[in-house]
Amino acid sequence: MSTEPVTVVVTRRVKAGREKEYEAWLERLLEQAKHLPGYLGTTVTRPSGANREYTSVFRFDSVEHLRGFEQSNLRRSALLEVADLVEADAVWNQLTGLEFWFTPPPGTVVPQPSRFRMALVMIAVVYGLVFSIGSLVAAVLSTAPMPLRLLVTITIEVFLMTYVLMPRLTKALASFIYPKPKRA
Repeated sequence: MSTEPVTVVVTRRVKAGREKEYEAWLERLLEQAKHLPGYLGTTVTRPSGANREYTSVFRFDSVEHLRGFEQSNLRRSALLEVADLVEADAVWNQLTGLEFWFTPPPGTVVPQPSRFRMALVMIAVVYGLVFSIGSLVAAVLSTAPMPLRLLVTITIEVFLMTYVLMPRLTKALASFIYPKPKRA
């Protein structure tokens, strides 16, 4: 089973005058979702002004758990219930692994993690990798030209960050990187 976290961004435009009903529906869905395997949480961006577009960012610990939700009775019944409250089908965008650290697809609204905290995590990871992998490569390839040693070091570090470290650290440090928004 893949352990790479996955983020799904769902955008829905609510019919005029149905916002309170949609909010109640959304609250029920989020309460029930708490009990799903691998569910890490949801962030909701509510519309401002005359805009009636809601964006929900769902996080699961793996693609398999997301698929389980997508095929669940909970999702089927929730989609039937919400159909009369929205203007069209929802727009879904799925992000996995390090994609979430980079710019999302156009039109996607993704709440940004704390930049300062993300920088702290990245500094620690990059420092540790540069020091350890750089020293190891320099020792093993001591007679190789510096540009080659640098290329080997960077290649190993990028693969480790992409496939090993950042997916695990993002999950393990989620409450630190993504602090809870303050309620008004």
